[in-house]
Amino acid sequence: MTAESDIQTKSQYDLAIDAMGGDHAPEIVIKGLEITAVRHPEAKILLIGDKEKLSPLLKTYSKAAKICDVQHTDVAVPMEMKPTSALKLRNSSMRLAMQSVASQQAKGVVSAGNSGAMLALAQVIVKTMPGIARPAMAAITPTAKGDIVMLDLGANVSCDSRNLVDFAIMGNAFAKAVLGLPKPTIGLLNVGSEELKGDDRLRNAAEVLRNSPLSGQFYGFVEGHDITAGTTDVVVTDGFTGNIALKTGEGALKLVFHLLKQVYSSGLRGKLGYLFVRPGLERMREWLDPKRYNGAIFVGLNGVVVKSHGGTDEEGFAYAVDVAMDMIKHGFYEEILTGLSQVNPQ
Repeated sequence: MTAESDIQTKSQYDLAIDAMGGDHAPEIVIKGLEITAVRHPEAKILLIGDKEKLSPLLKTYSKAAKICDVQHTDVAVPMEMKPTSALKLRNSSMRLAMQSVASQQAKGVVSAGNSGAMLALAQVIVKTMPGIARPAMAAITPTAKGDIVMLDLGANVSCDSRNLVDFAIMGNAFAKAVLGLPKPTIGLLNVGSEELKGDDRLRNAAEVLRNSPLSGQFYGFVEGHDITAGTTDVVVTDGFTGNIALKTGEGALKLVFHLLKQVYSSGLRGKLGYLFVRPGLERMREWLDPKRYNGAIFVGLNGVVVKSHGGTDEEGFAYAVDVAMDMIKHGFYEEILTGLSQVNPQ
């Protein structure tokens, strides 16, 4: 590891990491990168943060040190800061990470910092891809059939039909890059599966997708229960509906585990029953582990931008880095450009 990166050099990094973002930064970030170094030993990381705090950690976590160069700044975006205020912090670790992507010094950025500030900085500095009206927030979520991609999850409260079509294109590229699906199926979230259901924007978006190169992958309209059933590999909706659906699902999952705990801790029979079902419950817990679905991804930008959950641990942060590395390795950006040219030819 070099003690400090030469900012004037044109060396290419895979990712710029905001080392100061998150509830437990920078320790959790460095511990997460120690895991990354094992999974991606070829990775080149530009680590941005307070060198006085980072240097002792990097001496302890030698694997992380080998893949990182450090860019110093002692300015961080507080978790509670408003996006407009965060934009004014010229030398924050989050802003410098975004600038490294905008200048093509790095291909992507990962941060566990302030979500609102991150989206604002990404839009202002990294900027939206040509042909994309608005970026979206996407995430991987578990279903009865396996993992799926869902977007938008809150970046855009209201959307028109063009936005929904763009989200379908981006969701298709994301599912290919991260889930490894050659032809992911795509569904538009609606109040019913019939073609006449929903408002004009949904019906217009469906019509465009039915007559596009994605027609063979477009399933049609899906309903709320189709999300957890895994009816399609990609679920497309506006940010208002998507955010509610996501948090409702998270709440339902917590309720299930709460009820199971009550059942298997209520008396001797319950405790004996737990001994028999424990292996299955442990497998379910591992499958539904929030660390595997940590954070969200801002798609539709001129670079890979991954938001890790602010309260994550090192394993969760490492998973967020995994997602970013997968997007870079599998040509996520180029896949979106190809999709846009096919669906929305100029």
